[in-house]
Amino acid sequence: MPNKKTIIFTLVITNPTLIKIKYEKKTLLYILAILLVQISKAQSSDTIFITDFGVKPYSYENSVTQIQAAIEACKQKGAKVLSFEKGRYDIWPESAMRKEYYISNTSTESECPSKIKTVGLLFENIQNLKVEGNGALLMFHGKMTTIALDHCQDIKLEELHVDFERPAGSELRYIAVNKNYVDVAVHRDTNYEIVDGKINLYGEGWRSNKNHCIEYNQETESFHYSQDWDILSNSPVQEISPNLIRFTIPADFHPKKGNTLTIRDVVRDQVGMFIHQSKNVTLNGMQMHYMHGLGIISQYSENITMNQVKCMPRSESGRLLAASADMMHFSGCKGKILIDGCYFSGAQDDGINIHGTNLKVVEKINSNTLNLRFSHGQSYGFQAYFPGDTVAFIKSATMQRGSTACVRSVKPISNYIWQVEFDQKTPEWLELNHDCVENLTCTPSVVIRNNYFTRTSTRGTLVTTPRKVVIENNIYYKTGMSAILIEGDAEGWFESGPVCDVQIRSNTFIDCAYNGGPGNAVIGINPSNSVINANNPVHKNIRIENNTFKIFDYPVLYAKSTEGLSFINNTIERTTQLKPSTSNKNLFYFNGCNNVKIQNIIYKGDILNKNIQLKNMKRKQLKYSSELTIHSKNN
Repeated sequence: MPNKKTIIFTLVITNPTLIKIKYEKKTLLYILAILLVQISKAQSSDTIFITDFGVKPYSYENSVTQIQAAIEACKQKGAKVLSFEKGRYDIWPESAMRKEYYISNTSTESECPSKIKTVGLLFENIQNLKVEGNGALLMFHGKMTTIALDHCQDIKLEELHVDFERPAGSELRYIAVNKNYVDVAVHRDTNYEIVDGKINLYGEGWRSNKNHCIEYNQETESFHYSQDWDILSNSPVQEISPNLIRFTIPADFHPKKGNTLTIRDVVRDQVGMFIHQSKNVTLNGMQMHYMHGLGIISQYSENITMNQVKCMPRSESGRLLAASADMMHFSGCKGKILIDGCYFSGAQDDGINIHGTNLKVVEKINSNTLNLRFSHGQSYGFQAYFPGDTVAFIKSATMQRGSTACVRSVKPISNYIWQVEFDQKTPEWLELNHDCVENLTCTPSVVIRNNYFTRTSTRGTLVTTPRKVVIENNIYYKTGMSAILIEGDAEGWFESGPVCDVQIRSNTFIDCAYNGGPGNAVIGINPSNSVINANNPVHKNIRIENNTFKIFDYPVLYAKSTEGLSFINNTIERTTQLKPSTSNKNLFYFNGCNNVKIQNIIYKGDILNKNIQLKNMKRKQLKYSSELTIHSKNN
């Protein structure tokens, strides 16, 4: 700029970065003013601190209104970060958000007529937000859904810890067992009252009524279904001292000293966390110390990452239970599910369950339109098909996918029946009130790796999706039922559908399946088809490779209606802490399978039986190692 005065201005942005600008003085001042405005805006809107809304850690006051106001400010201002200061924040149902949600696998209409959920932290229609928990502990009270992400996108929750002051699960430990009475220590977080000589379990605004009991044996580190609470709750009781009570018991009742009863109400009226029709959601370093009703539910969402999430009690709590049912549950999701480096301990149901929902064909409206019905009482009311989705028509008796079609329109007829119009004629072979329709679009690819599963009476991992599944480098420690279960169901829970590409590799299984599962096997493959034909299998391409199976009982693998099943380069090692109990005396049990390979097994210890049971298939459909013995019954 000749013949004009210029200046050089140095703006310190972040030491030691310097920006040098050479302009006219007037122009420079104008630019500087713009920069200062932008910096001010960034400082005021990019990060929102909950403490600016009057929320203080360790106040022990209800913070729900202020936290929700901070969330709303993020939405209105387009903030990128919501930041918590480390500490404890208490959240009560009073003044919490309330919204109706129909959630898969939760409660029947008779169990829970109202689907209004009480939500502590509701994120609705929010995009591009990171929640920095910084180790903050959210302490919930009463019955609540702790967090809900509803129609959100690109959301990351980091380092938040979630717990309940009074968990819905109660815990009682036998400390003395005598001929006529037992003394029981009640966990300090379990509220109880003795009324007319009988015990009531209660919480903040609730009483435990329809109870389910699972007993923990500390010597064997195993969870078993138990009827003990039915006996104790109907027995005379007196308080010896606070949290120490004595039950007068029947003469034929002989509980085990040191065992702990974990008791919870079976009604799933709330959930731990709800991710609803959202996309690109990451939970990083979250710790879910108790989840009421059901765990973290992702429903018809896309691209979910669970990284270093701990679903387990706080160590200082001394509790065993962390969830009333499943810990992570994915229903009708798509894109990619990644579960990496997580820890699962203390569920009264499965660690992970991934599936879709088959709806039953109940009426043909015209050649292109069907009325479809939810057929399990605990899953209904939510939209399971969307315009543009591809579906498959399922013959329930065989669980075979038939032709496919594209969804044109969807409308609800009731909470149970949805009318779906397709872009072509529906198959003539569809049998009303029996055959189903599976949503193929809402199916995810899945990676489950580097996780630890323990303290559950049921399974570690359930998965049914036609897309690629990798389950690797996990430890399954004493899961009560099959560590891994692959079903595909059009008869019971109606959880779809057949798998096409599953790799189970480099996992360690330790003393699993002492409570049951298909054939009491460590890995179970058990679709619901009633018509079994080895030449028309349900599942395909399941590879089980380079795993270590430490087993106390006979069965390792039970597989039904599977083609392209391989069991290669695995180690089987005998353990002796638990005692064999199953009626299935086979190392492998195959029913209606085809193209099965069993090769290169390394055996350690006194393996109980090295045999294969075949049913509904021929020997030529199996290639196996020479040390194995085959038994066959083709009926």
